[in-house]
Amino acid sequence: MQVKENFSLKKHNTFGIDAKARFFAEIQSVSELKELLAQPDYPNKFILGGGSNMLITKDIDALVIYVNLKGITIVSQDENEVTIKAMAGENWHQFVLWTLDRDYGGLENMSLIPGNTGTAPIQNIGAYGSELKDCFLSCETIHRATQNKVVFLKKDCKFGYRDSYFKNEGKDQYVITSITLKLTRKDHTLNMGYGTIKDELQKNNIAEPTIRDISNAVIAIRNSKLPNPNEIGNSGSFFKNPVVSRAVFEKFIKENPKAPYYGISDSEYKIPAGWLIEQCGFKGKRYGDVGIHKKQALVLINHGNASGKEIFDLAKKIIHEVYTKFGISIIPEVNIIK
Repeated sequence: MQVKENFSLKKHNTFGIDAKARFFAEIQSVSELKELLAQPDYPNKFILGGGSNMLITKDIDALVIYVNLKGITIVSQDENEVTIKAMAGENWHQFVLWTLDRDYGGLENMSLIPGNTGTAPIQNIGAYGSELKDCFLSCETIHRATQNKVVFLKKDCKFGYRDSYFKNEGKDQYVITSITLKLTRKDHTLNMGYGTIKDELQKNNIAEPTIRDISNAVIAIRNSKLPNPNEIGNSGSFFKNPVVSRAVFEKFIKENPKAPYYGISDSEYKIPAGWLIEQCGFKGKRYGDVGIHKKQALVLINHGNASGKEIFDLAKKIIHEVYTKFGISIIPEVNIIK
């Protein structure tokens, strides 16, 4: 295990920001992780996973620990269900494909989400009507201060919309080393609530879809809307869709009768942040090397040599304009490293 100095993180974040780590080390075992966490020579430590849900706005004056733990294990199974443990360094989409190859259902709607399995619980990742919490059982972690193993059950994680215990009171206290999920082996529940999935299936004349068909539909939709981080720097959806009260919603929809929305409950409504941003005229705009994607206003992009600060400044401008026009606050989905 080698500790490098002044290491560029350009290839370790999907925005392609050329920030530097004062020190950098890659760990491939839990024992190596514990060893580095206990290392007194590096008082400041920063945990790095797939780098897909973060915006680095400056160099990181710390020991950056890149968690590259690998392995997928079937813990148990019966006729109907299977329990699977995936180590934190596994690529999420490759893990989804692994489950589909074995006809395990539950993750197909979350195909092509960037990042690694270890960061999935932090964000409670989700897409097209499915969220990680729907099949989540537990995750194993290492407590950063004591290096003790701590297991979090689903109820302990306090999952919310793109939210969890690890983003709030548990922030920076634990390193997730693995996740354990329960998936179906037969009689899969197909989640086709989003109309775009149904449209994609109809376009391909698929009347009785399999979980693989759902995955292929999601991949086609995402590829048509979202830029490939390997081709242009981005972190997928930059903002959360705001959830508003009935009072705020009624005022909003009266003033914007054609606006899209989703009812969550009798008292809460979700309004697409991409629609709000597009109405403010940002979609497709470019400011130097920073821009908003031409097909999806939720996505901020790095056209080449943008700094993290420039992207963050654009995000703040968008937030301000949306609030000024609609009186609705939108907040970043990505983790801003300031």
